[in-house]
Amino acid sequence: MSGYDLNDVKRRMTGAVSALKNDFSTLRTGRASTSILDPIEIEAYGSRMPISQVATVTAPEPRLLSVAVWDRSMVQPVEKAIRESPLGLNPQTEGQTIRIRMPELNEQRRKEMVKAAHKYTEAARVAARHVRRDALDVLKKLEKDGKMSEDEASRHSGDVQKATDSTIAEIDAALVQKEKEIMQV
Repeated sequence: MSGYDLNDVKRRMTGAVSALKNDFSTLRTGRASTSILDPIEIEAYGSRMPISQVATVTAPEPRLLSVAVWDRSMVQPVEKAIRESPLGLNPQTEGQTIRIRMPELNEQRRKEMVKAAHKYTEAARVAARHVRRDALDVLKKLEKDGKMSEDEASRHSGDVQKATDSTIAEIDAALVQKEKEIMQV
């Protein structure tokens, strides 16, 4: 039986959940999270590179990020990239260390972040459903080509649906958790 592998289906659905959690990590909740700076790229040494390749980012306090820039000549470009990013952060430089206080979120900003979380969640649900559709298509083809019985195809379809339901439940639970995190004052 070639083409159908339930473990592969589950692995691909887990990928949708992982991508969602990664997207969620970029949503600023008022708490300092080192991953919030991940999307920022620095113009350095003639190319663009992620901040993690020129500095160490830590969260020494719940509402403070510390960016230790390794090369003194990169301090200004790193500070500029953080300041000009769409994250709305105000970095303060002390030598080769850049400190970023995480501002309190107002109600409107929190609601915008919840909307963004819902968008990310819907994209993850769609990705999981695409995986389900692909798996069901493979099962139909195997049944049509006589490589699998109707009963066997039906049983595997049920397994795929269970995996989908489980993944969607995990995605929805992640959204509930993220909403709680965002809306906490």
